[in-house]
Amino acid sequence: MSIIDNKKAFHDYFIEERYEAGMELHGWEVKAIRAGRAQLKEAYVIVRNGEVFLFGAHISALLSASTHVHPEAVRTRKLLLHAEEIKKLIGKVERSGYTLVPINLHYLRGRIKCEIGLAKGKKQHDKRATERERDGQREVAAAMKQHRR
Repeated sequence: MSIIDNKKAFHDYFIEERYEAGMELHGWEVKAIRAGRAQLKEAYVIVRNGEVFLFGAHISALLSASTHVHPEAVRTRKLLLHAEEIKKLIGKVERSGYTLVPINLHYLRGRIKCEIGLAKGKKQHDKRATERERDGQREVAAAMKQHRR
């Protein structure tokens, strides 16, 4: 079940491969994510020193957060992947034009996971073509619905 989707990732990139990663989170972050107070719009993933990190993900603390904890909404969070997956990602990201983007946050057996995608950037004309295609599908769906009545 998806908690948060990054719709901007599909608008700006062609997603070629997907990977599921665990996240290193604090307790207040888990509660905030379960309450739906997270955003992946400006987030991106980077590989540094053989580890994968999530940058720019905004998780707002709940008002009931403890007073002795000073929550940082936009902090670097480590993503947990198998060593083989990290090596594969490093090899692919070093090629020109590829990047890693967070696609969504979801639950898997009670744990919060981050789905990341190996992506290639879209050009402006690709974005326009995608929008035209979606508009066409929307019109066909509306016509089919009208026809059924």
